[in-house]
Amino acid sequence: MLDKITGEGRMLQDLLAAGAVDRLDPADRARAQRLTTQTLRAMERADRLISRHVKKKPPLTIRNILRLATVELAYGGDAHGVVGEAVTLAGEGQRSQNYKGLVNAVLRKIAEEAPRSWNDLRVPRLPGWLRGPLLDAYGPGAVNGMEAAHFAGAPLDLTAKTDAAALAEATGGTLLPSGSVRLTDPGQVSALPGYAEGAFWVQDAAAAMPVRILDPKPGENVLDLCAAPGGKTLQIAASGASATALDLSAQRMQRVQENLERTGLAASCETGDALRHTGGPYDAILLDAPCSATGTLRRHPDLPFAKDGSDIGRLITLQGEMLDHALSLLKPGGRLMFCTCSLLPDEGECHVEEALLRHEGLVVDREALAQPGIDPAWITEEGGLRLRPDYWADQGGMDGFYMALLRKPG
Repeated sequence: MLDKITGEGRMLQDLLAAGAVDRLDPADRARAQRLTTQTLRAMERADRLISRHVKKKPPLTIRNILRLATVELAYGGDAHGVVGEAVTLAGEGQRSQNYKGLVNAVLRKIAEEAPRSWNDLRVPRLPGWLRGPLLDAYGPGAVNGMEAAHFAGAPLDLTAKTDAAALAEATGGTLLPSGSVRLTDPGQVSALPGYAEGAFWVQDAAAAMPVRILDPKPGENVLDLCAAPGGKTLQIAASGASATALDLSAQRMQRVQENLERTGLAASCETGDALRHTGGPYDAILLDAPCSATGTLRRHPDLPFAKDGSDIGRLITLQGEMLDHALSLLKPGGRLMFCTCSLLPDEGECHVEEALLRHEGLVVDREALAQPGIDPAWITEEGGLRLRPDYWADQGGMDGFYMALLRKPG
């Protein structure tokens, strides 16, 4: 998986969906995913240690074997076992078996060095294509905080179907101020109390806020554009509103349908292009627009290796087109929740500022942001909500998100 992510720019989720770890038993599948994400997060530190003992950069597979083993050693792995397995891995390939001696020698040195020097190395930095714009937008202190949050990884957040306090008690989680339940050591999700009964779904606390701000009501006709994987659709359905979920991917919509069935909730699921949708008019629309996903790095550390920022211009254009089309599907007086899981203002704040200029009478509903768990300092000049990974740092952080509730005139 590391070879394909760092060498081919593949996404971890795509590799898992293609069966990369299917041959392993559940415990080993979980361990393989954990080691992969842990190594991606700590890649910069691992490379710094390895470079002290390697003069010439070895082939990618050998580099990844060294990285994987270095991270295991740094986090307390048994030196004899880790080094032995790494040497065995190197010996399995025709091109890599000549490096067995190198792997053995380098890792024996690192086994002594890593436990004492690992924490002296700087927190791994964001890729340059992202770090520069974020420094311009938020300053070095905030960016350092985000990088610390990314390196720490993410806890597991749950959204309760009904009673969040009861879910927190049943799972041993913490009830966050916004109403999500947070678990720091959850184990297997499907083994948690209430999973089989559909009492909750996995959803980052930040990702749960757009629907809470939209506040769908029983009987309202609500559209969830770009709905997959479905957490927001489930929230809308749980509110008692009549939910329509739309997504371009039939495979991803199947996941939405499966989650609806598990939770016993109902929504109309459609596969199609959001820009061609002609339903409605709707009382409310949620548009979680396709974006750079830079707000989710703490959960997806493969993203900096799979992307280089070159598609952001295209995404910004698409987001603006989707926002305009969504407004055309609203009833007069209807409300649109526009959001992106991006840290870049060009994919958030700027869209709302420009939409207010394009659409006469369109307003931002600031009062809707008066929700539990929302710090007024997070509210932006144009009336949206900017969430960052360094917020709630003492509680495990949150995904980066931007959201704004727009009201159509009428």
